[in-house]
Amino acid sequence: MPTDSSWVYAPAPEDSSHVEIKKHYQLFIDGKFRDAADGRTFDNLNPANEAHLSEVAFSGEADVDTAVKAARRAYNEVWCPMRPADRGKYLYRIARILQERSREFAVTESLDGGKPIKESRDIDIPLAAAHFFYYAGWADKLDYAFPGRSPSSLGVAGQIIPWNFPLLMAAWKIAPALACGNTVVLKPAETTPLTAMKLAEVFQEAGLPAGVVNILPGDGSTGAALVQHPDIDKIAFTGSTEVGKRIQQAIAGTAKKATLELGGKAANIILDDAPLHQAVEGIINGIFFNQGHVCCAGSRLLVQEGVYDSVVTLLKDRMETLRVGDPLDKNTDIGAINSKAQQDIIQGYLELGEKEGADIHQPNCTLPTKGYWCPPTLFLNATQSHRIVQEEIFGPVLAVQTFRTPDEAIEMANNTPYGLSAGVWTDKGSRIFNFTKRLRAGVVWANTYNQFDPSSPFGGFKESGFGREGGLHGLEPYLTLD
Repeated sequence: MPTDSSWVYAPAPEDSSHVEIKKHYQLFIDGKFRDAADGRTFDNLNPANEAHLSEVAFSGEADVDTAVKAARRAYNEVWCPMRPADRGKYLYRIARILQERSREFAVTESLDGGKPIKESRDIDIPLAAAHFFYYAGWADKLDYAFPGRSPSSLGVAGQIIPWNFPLLMAAWKIAPALACGNTVVLKPAETTPLTAMKLAEVFQEAGLPAGVVNILPGDGSTGAALVQHPDIDKIAFTGSTEVGKRIQQAIAGTAKKATLELGGKAANIILDDAPLHQAVEGIINGIFFNQGHVCCAGSRLLVQEGVYDSVVTLLKDRMETLRVGDPLDKNTDIGAINSKAQQDIIQGYLELGEKEGADIHQPNCTLPTKGYWCPPTLFLNATQSHRIVQEEIFGPVLAVQTFRTPDEAIEMANNTPYGLSAGVWTDKGSRIFNFTKRLRAGVVWANTYNQFDPSSPFGGFKESGFGREGGLHGLEPYLTLD
């Protein structure tokens, strides 16, 4: 029994022996796996220990063209003419297979992306399956979704997803597109392609017609080729604001539709009547979930002056209990940073925050010697002009500010280029409604944070993008409404 107050946990590693990671993954085009036209490949690494996981085929322009042609053929000949109820059956089947293989997908997600297994197992994979279940139900009800309008599918959707929620983002985009009668060409992130390639195996197992979904691993050049392809009807992108702007420029003057879910710098607001212990758990979940690799992360903490000292004390104490380490250990709270490039970005902001004059606080924790890691970090005495307050860091870094009145909190919260999400903690329903009405954010959580559901729409304002994904609202970007 330890004599100090530290938490000591025995290792609880998730068994990965049942999970097969192939030495080589190919492209998935027209229902079959095939090598890239030019034979190029890239290495896929485990960010927790820098070990080589797999070699993955690299999609070039020729592969993009082949995939788009396959998607168009499948759209014209099979998927669009199919009875909507039958399309729904395929989505139900995909969802069930995901549930059956959930443990395999969870382990793969943690190996490939560095996120803790308890998050992959309990959140990411169940939510991915839930999205397919949810939109399967909408497939034959589109005529009732928009009263007085006549919906029809768009055609071929090009979809580009990020590395922070690889499988969930794939489900988030593919499920509504297929439910609406479109076909898909998906480009997963270059650092996390494995669950997307396993999803292709699920499509084969479910008997999804060839060409309905095509998956092209690669880097930004692959995504650019997909965006610029003349036979793409719709672009759905989740990623950085910078890339989102480039996509807008690329499709300007074309008939392509787009939804862009971009960066965020969300304010998590603690009022003086908030349940503080509950709020601290919400703060922890808001910024340290998935190592802060969340576009809607509560990366700014606004605390009313009267409870500032109490909140900071409780928060520091709670941070001391967070366990940083092996993503496959069920005790781990904070896993590995997704890549060396992202680790360097986060480290740059840590140095910048101190240079700007904020006070840095990190709990006592021992980081592994291999892999990419960052301890949970708190910046106190941050000001509105600090770059760590205005810019998206995309890591486990929280900037804390104070306010006196609710009006001041709202003004501070809205004073960023972003408008994706926000949180408010208070005991009074009237205060909640006041904040939700005035906060310029697509999603506002009240007395909770980072809660998602397939039936709830998600999206932002300003430089956080436009369009909505999820819920009934997530159908509209994939339809023409006459």
